[in-house]
Amino acid sequence: MALALRLCSRPSLASLSSSTIRRRVPLIGAFCLLSVGLSSLSSSSHTTGSSLSLRLFKKRQYNTQAGAEAVRMEGNTVPSIVVYVTVPNREAGKKLADSIIKEKLAACVNIVPGILSVYQWQGEVQTDSEELLIIKTRQSLLEALTEHVKANHEYDVPEVISLPITGGSIPYLEWLKSSTRD
Repeated sequence: MALALRLCSRPSLASLSSSTIRRRVPLIGAFCLLSVGLSSLSSSSHTTGSSLSLRLFKKRQYNTQAGAEAVRMEGNTVPSIVVYVTVPNREAGKKLADSIIKEKLAACVNIVPGILSVYQWQGEVQTDSEELLIIKTRQSLLEALTEHVKANHEYDVPEVISLPITGGSIPYLEWLKSSTRD
């Protein structure tokens, strides 16, 4: 613990090269957090570099969330999502991507080759080569997109997973809105 306190509360990293700092600072921070422990960080009697880091992390986390809200509300955008869909091969991916764009269910579909999926299906562990579609669309189109994928996909249970877009380039998000149906 003494080593962790010494590393965490070190006033200057000036004696280290920039490449050493880039490689070691994240490790030192993780080491400090694990070694000192969360209970020590929450105690007001300890003022270490780690407790300061935790306070700064909490502040940064709050500011990041506030920044995302600001980006989402600026410009002429709508709530948007990224949807992941796996397909068995490039031809199936291209065919599905084309139909999604043609129907204006998404503004863009990236086809990422070389995905190796390991999953359990019908009681057995399966391993398959697949491709990943990364679909950018409006949140309001998720249900229609899901139905389109289910109707045009060769899997019995196609993967359709959505993640919210909490911020980004306003011109891109405006383009996403204008490139999709209402």
